[in-house]
Amino acid sequence: MAGDLHTHSTCSDGSVPIHRLPLMAARLGLSALALSDHDTILSAQYAYDHPVQDGVRLIPAAELTGYDFQRSHRVHILAFWPDPDSPALRRHCDIMRQRRNECALQSCREIEALYPQFRTEQALEYAQDSGVLFKSGIMQALQQLGLCDGIYTGLYHELFGWEPRGKCLHSPAYPPVREVLATARASGAVVVFAHPTVYKSMPLVRELVAEGAIDGIEVDHPRNSPEDRAECAALCAAHGLIVTGGSDFHGANHGKPHPVGACVTADDQIARVEALARQRRGGTL
Repeated sequence: MAGDLHTHSTCSDGSVPIHRLPLMAARLGLSALALSDHDTILSAQYAYDHPVQDGVRLIPAAELTGYDFQRSHRVHILAFWPDPDSPALRRHCDIMRQRRNECALQSCREIEALYPQFRTEQALEYAQDSGVLFKSGIMQALQQLGLCDGIYTGLYHELFGWEPRGKCLHSPAYPPVREVLATARASGAVVVFAHPTVYKSMPLVRELVAEGAIDGIEVDHPRNSPEDRAECAALCAAHGLIVTGGSDFHGANHGKPHPVGACVTADDQIARVEALARQRRGGTL
């Protein structure tokens, strides 16, 4: 038995409604599932309201976004068992929602000029559950219009690519990574560094481990390189950190499919997450 500790739903930029995810995990025989949508408390609240669904234990979580200004990279932090009423966490989520929407709406205005058949209202249909218009929602609308054959294909890179920079890319300002770590801690969460390979974050991981700033590392992730997995596992062993794994499931909103259960966390590590969360939350969850 094991659990998938990194999944996304329509509460952020996934394509599958949150209530459908537990059954996917149950059919695979998973014991637990973390609902960890981007910069929101919606999925965490769902897990608190439905602690067990379809025989699967739901773990409240959020994936918080920060920025490593030294290396000019985004950073994702998994916060397990956060207090959804935490003022710091709510403030972070409110700010990121506002900034993302401002950027997305500006992108939509520019895309309307490029493609007369596109309307912002179509893209906003994909933001009904989350209240946030992500780039994947814009791409879903473009795909429905027959303007592309997938979410992360050529048109995505033309509009939203990093290198070269897409013609309609507007990126929100992200808070410094250590500020995000402080926000997660203030919410009582267990703090795990997500998929270090994705944003070339191993130098930062080494720094944070040396500082004692994180509780664990997401070692098993579909996009982590074998070299980074090995080093992260060694860091966890040397420093007594929690080892997690997760699929980073986004449903259809993937460049390459990562189904639920593609990477998992062992039950003993899930127990460590819960024990530390209870300690931080005063013995109750």
